[in-house]
Amino acid sequence: MAAQFEPPAPTRLDPVQPATSAGLLVVPALVGCLVALTLGIYGRLHSPTGVAVDIAGFSSPGTVKAWLASAAVVFALVQVGSSLVMYGKVPWIAAPSWIGVLHRWSGRIAFILTVPVVVHCLYALGFQTYNVRVLVHSIAGCLFFGTFTVKMLSLTRRGMPGWVLPLLGGAVFALLVLLWFTSAFWFFSVFGFRR
Repeated sequence: MAAQFEPPAPTRLDPVQPATSAGLLVVPALVGCLVALTLGIYGRLHSPTGVAVDIAGFSSPGTVKAWLASAAVVFALVQVGSSLVMYGKVPWIAAPSWIGVLHRWSGRIAFILTVPVVVHCLYALGFQTYNVRVLVHSIAGCLFFGTFTVKMLSLTRRGMPGWVLPLLGGAVFALLVLLWFTSAFWFFSVFGFRR
C-alpha cells in the first residue's frame, strides 16, 4: 500500500510589524537635512546682490528684516505658550476650545514672517563666515529651516512617540531665538529702533 502524501500544513504569516519610532523619523530627518544643506550650499555659492527685500515705510532692508524677525519671535512665543496650555503644562490654566487654532495660526504666521527674511538673507547676503556672530547666524538659519521641515513632516506620521514633537518644536523655537539674537537684536543694538 502506497504511503499517502499529506500536504504540509499552511504556515502562519506573521503580520507586518509597524515601523519603529526611530524608523518613523528617518525620512523626515533626511528631508530636513537636505533642506538645510541645500540652503547652505546655495547661500555659499550664490553671489550676494546686497538688496532683496525692501518694504515701503522702512528705512532699509536690514530694518525690514529685523522687525519681521522680531514679529516672528513674538508669534513663536504665542505658539510655545499655547502648546504648554494645550498639553496641560500650565496647571492653573484650563485649555480653552480655541487654543489649538491659536497654536496653529501663531505658528503659521511666525513661519510666514520668516520667509522674506530668509529670502533676503540668502539672496542679498548669502552664507557668510567673516565673524563668529555671522557664522553662527548662517548655520542657525539653515538648521532652523531644516528642523522646521522635520517637525512639519513628523506631524503627519502616526505612531510617533510623545516626546518627538515637543523636542522638535523646542529646537525650532530655540533656533529662531538664536537667529533673532544674532541678527535683529544685534541690529537694534547697533542702529537703534528705527523704521
